[in-house]
Amino acid sequence: MHVLLLGSGGREHALAWKLAASPLLTKLYAAPGNPGIAEEAELADLKLADHAAIAAFCKANRIELVVVGPEAPLVAGLVDDLESAGIKAFGPKAAAARLEGSKSFTKRLAAANNIPTARFTEFSDAAAAKAHVRRHGAPIVVKADGLHAGKGVVVAMTPDEAFAGIDLAFEMTGAAKAPVVLEEFLTGEEASLFFLVDGENVLPLAGAQDHKRAFDGDQGPNTGGMGAYSPAPVLTPEIERRTLEEIVRPTARALVRAGTPYRGVLYAGLMITAEGPKLIEYNVRFGDPECQVLMPRLKDDLLTLMLATVDGTLAKVSARWLSDAAIAVVLATKGYPGAYATGSEIKGLERASEVEGVKIFHAGTRREGARLLASGGRVLDVTATGKNIAEARARAYRAIDLIDWPEGFYRRDIAWRALASTRHGRA
Repeated sequence: MHVLLLGSGGREHALAWKLAASPLLTKLYAAPGNPGIAEEAELADLKLADHAAIAAFCKANRIELVVVGPEAPLVAGLVDDLESAGIKAFGPKAAAARLEGSKSFTKRLAAANNIPTARFTEFSDAAAAKAHVRRHGAPIVVKADGLHAGKGVVVAMTPDEAFAGIDLAFEMTGAAKAPVVLEEFLTGEEASLFFLVDGENVLPLAGAQDHKRAFDGDQGPNTGGMGAYSPAPVLTPEIERRTLEEIVRPTARALVRAGTPYRGVLYAGLMITAEGPKLIEYNVRFGDPECQVLMPRLKDDLLTLMLATVDGTLAKVSARWLSDAAIAVVLATKGYPGAYATGSEIKGLERASEVEGVKIFHAGTRREGARLLASGGRVLDVTATGKNIAEARARAYRAIDLIDWPEGFYRRDIAWRALASTRHGRA
């Protein structure tokens, strides 16, 4: 079958790599893609915001499934428009994509369905929000409604940080006049679990942990993610069971009752507290860089699973996972997540890719003749598998040491939690 994959990051390169291995695939297209994705698919010149052009491309090229990688087109209703044109698409429609597109929507849904999450209050003006902080103090979490490229959440450890976060949140949501959410600061360990949902049917996938801070020791500013690993020791079978039964199934049923069934991959961002898992947020797509560690561990055919999700036949399929561990280390341009320069040359990827168990996914690169250049903040995901986290980690860093890119940086401590858990007998 003919498939179109939309997106251009490391997540989409991992999806392209896995889709390309499907026995069901006849032709894979991708847009806009990147040099890594170009090794797996034919790139098309399409803009993700131009829904009509995407639909026209699909009809001209006999596309039988569109796989939407990033969240913005989902929230903007791309799947709605494709389905109206008679084109199958993997991903939720806009009404269900509000799980990521609106913090307020998700918090209200959780409250109405007794889904464990942080206590919260919504505010429509900054003065009232700041008064709340003065009454209740810090730490507290400030969330701007809507999509803000990962910059809409501030974990404020002091009242002054909360006040600054509130000002920023109202600045971000001003035009939309959306509410700002203040919520309880949860104590525990963060992790992510992924599920396929086709309405009421839910198929658990696997879990991962990522590293949001830019520098070793979880220091520095928040980023889109500097690395990830799977499996995560904190996600015990009991935690996974409770997440499915207490959080994800009630969410799926609530959306069906509302007439807006969810179809696609659902990413549950969790805090594992002393009371059990609590929902921090939902994302309506695969995580990045979590996808880069899930795809190498997936034994089953990804395209088969996606088709079952779209067709409503998830109850007839299963998802099996390799016992091997996987780790991804992000190489980013110096200066990220702040200002950074683009255009520096990257060398040594061929040698790095020869390390056993290593696959390098492109996240922010472009070709200029034979030269590979950095074109973004997060540039490469050096992913490795091994019989355990320690082996996978050693392979990933061995490969990184072979990459010649002075303008880049990376964390040296990815998966430190998993290694600490192993030493303490929790793995």
